[in-house]
Amino acid sequence: MKILLVEDEPSVAAFLHQGLTEQDYIVDLAADGLLGLRHAQSTQYDCLILDQMLPGLSGLEVCRQVRAHDPGVPILMLTALGETDDKIRGLDAGADDYLVKPFAFEELLARLRALVRRRTEAPGPKAALHLADLSLDPAAKRVERAGQLVQLTAREFSLLEYLLRNQGRVASRADLLEHVWDMSFDTGSNVIDVYINFLRKKIDKGFEPKLIHTLVGMGYVMKTEA
Repeated sequence: MKILLVEDEPSVAAFLHQGLTEQDYIVDLAADGLLGLRHAQSTQYDCLILDQMLPGLSGLEVCRQVRAHDPGVPILMLTALGETDDKIRGLDAGADDYLVKPFAFEELLARLRALVRRRTEAPGPKAALHLADLSLDPAAKRVERAGQLVQLTAREFSLLEYLLRNQGRVASRADLLEHVWDMSFDTGSNVIDVYINFLRKKIDKGFEPKLIHTLVGMGYVMKTEA
């Protein structure tokens, strides 16, 4: 599970980073609100842990902007502000849960598990994804380009779905390996190039505009413009 931790107090950030990493979480750390917001808007996370009092941009504003950008990502507000009004402001800004410092690390872990479990078990089908004349229906496992059915393998479908959910953003090799293959192996492996090539042949060859683009040294992005 990949977590974004936005915390400006070095000792707290180091403690949480070490503890969460030891629990096999992947943790990205941001020490101010602006950096935290950039991370949240450019990377797909399973959960955010967000301090309320941050330099650059307040935790409340980060929460509001993240929530507008990604309505479903779980957000845990972690702060020393423990009055009822503080909690109400945090929850109204879009936080799913609110934990007051000082806290027991075991309670933090339990709250994280509950937040992610709620998201995983949330009912209802996923909405169809679209880009230009390409459509992907996650529930029916169906892909069409210009009204033509496109047959994909399970791995190709997962790769396309991830790219479409992050259309307009660059997906690095590490992102694709982690979220599509659920693996962390040598990012120099050509498995990604092979599958990107498979997708291009099936959804771009013979169609305009081209939708899968390579950014050399950075990764891949789905968009309509060259």
